[in-house]
Amino acid sequence: MKASVIGAGGWGTAFARLLATNRHTVTLWVRNPIQAREIDRLRENRKYLPGVPLPKKGLNITSSLSEASRAELIIVAVPSFAMAELLDKLVPFVEEQTAFINLAKGIDPTTEKPMSELIRSKIGAEAVFTLSGPSHAEEVGRDIPTAVVLAGADLSLGEEIQHFLSSSRFRVYLTDDIRGVELCATVKNIIALASGVSDGLGFGDNSRGALISRGLAEMVRFGRVFGARQETFFGLSGLGDLVATCTSKHSRNRFAGQQLGMGIPVDEILAKTDKVIEGVYATEIVHSIAGSRGIEMPITDGVWRLLRKEVSPSALVDEIMARPPKREGISQ
Repeated sequence: MKASVIGAGGWGTAFARLLATNRHTVTLWVRNPIQAREIDRLRENRKYLPGVPLPKKGLNITSSLSEASRAELIIVAVPSFAMAELLDKLVPFVEEQTAFINLAKGIDPTTEKPMSELIRSKIGAEAVFTLSGPSHAEEVGRDIPTAVVLAGADLSLGEEIQHFLSSSRFRVYLTDDIRGVELCATVKNIIALASGVSDGLGFGDNSRGALISRGLAEMVRFGRVFGARQETFFGLSGLGDLVATCTSKHSRNRFAGQQLGMGIPVDEILAKTDKVIEGVYATEIVHSIAGSRGIEMPITDGVWRLLRKEVSPSALVDEIMARPPKREGISQ
């Protein structure tokens, strides 16, 4: 199976390296031609995945979408807010039988569609999968044991792709609950922002544990409305990725939240990095959807107000802790 990875951020680069290391032929598309030539020459993506050498064999670097689209399997690794524009550019080059894997963790801001639905509507592809789970690029790029879940409706093709992606250091599980996997991937970044805020305020493990557990309850409440299966939220794409994103030193969302907790405005945080903080964009979309559907999500609502500078981090904590007492449960 000939594969291409569209997007050369840290995760896209690590994924292309993973496939090439598994002795597959893979093309990595880099948007900037100058950066593409640099990565090809150095065999390292010093901007987004420094210190990780890329294989010389089996990994082709290009800035041509036409060239990158000549593949049986296209793995899309661009931010959720940039997905629609990228797909519009891909349309003229993609063949009907091409299968897609989405790596983005978010919802389209214009249509409020999960990434797989956006790919189907833009490209017309039938075989669309999403891959998610606790999988920081910095660790996958260094062959640290990782387990993820591949989600899609066609489980027969999914099994073929599952074997294609798997290695002795990268274990892939399979599910047909693609909606649940994509909603997990979106909401967990919001909870990671909140976890970072707690860290920035100088709080400890008690606070983080509470945020993760109550954040998981919000994820389940949100997913149930859209027919997601509850067990998905307690699997790799749910609890697994939630814990990793809320606690890891590699987590951009946790780090951004930590800066928020220290009183740094979000616009200043975003201006100081060239990496994408998906949780910032997810908060706006999920808050809007939750409001229109009547879904109770106090942590998400709090992060939304914090990003809009309507409340200070310390005042937000006081508000959440002072909410009326309730019985523990997902519905509360």
